[in-house]
Amino acid sequence: MPVDTYMGDRGVYRRRRHATYHVSNDHRIQRLSHRPHYQTVNYNHLNGGVERHFEPIPDTIANGVVLNTLLRFAATVFSGVDPAASWFVEVHQFRIEAIEHGGKPTPEGAHRDGVSFVLMVLIDRQNVTGGETTIYSRAGVPLADFTLQERFDIALVDDEKVVHGVSPVFPRDGNQVAYRDVLVITFRAVRGFTVEETCP
Repeated sequence: MPVDTYMGDRGVYRRRRHATYHVSNDHRIQRLSHRPHYQTVNYNHLNGGVERHFEPIPDTIANGVVLNTLLRFAATVFSGVDPAASWFVEVHQFRIEAIEHGGKPTPEGAHRDGVSFVLMVLIDRQNVTGGETTIYSRAGVPLADFTLQERFDIALVDDEKVVHGVSPVFPRDGNQVAYRDVLVITFRAVRGFTVEETCP
């Protein structure tokens, strides 16, 4: 997986791919044409403010049963909050390499993503400690903390109401490969969405 070259802290511990989708309010899924990822500096003071171009998630994953099932599951849950919405979805495939001084899953610190909801899915943890997720109120009061440990452990986050962050990951055994693989899937409620171009 390619190294994320947009890191404001100049770190080379994060690898990343990206894909976008539209999920209708009857849960039909359309993969969209590949496009850059953008966040304002209000939501990402470290890496925001520029279009970030990442390699696409491979078709075997992006069009696969597992990811499509996750998209439908999350859309079903989130539609319980906003039944009229359809969703603009961004899927971020991350590998955080655990390094001696700590690989940072959220190098920008505790933050909001500027969307409606977030689904975080653990894919793999190899030889790492740390990686604790903390949920805060908008006022910065800690509300919950937990660590995604097993494959397909998930967290559902209401991004409009809370802030989230993940602590650094460290190698358990410095002589072995160490990393944390996660899918972060963001859902932004949209209405009157027009699918400009879908991927084949």
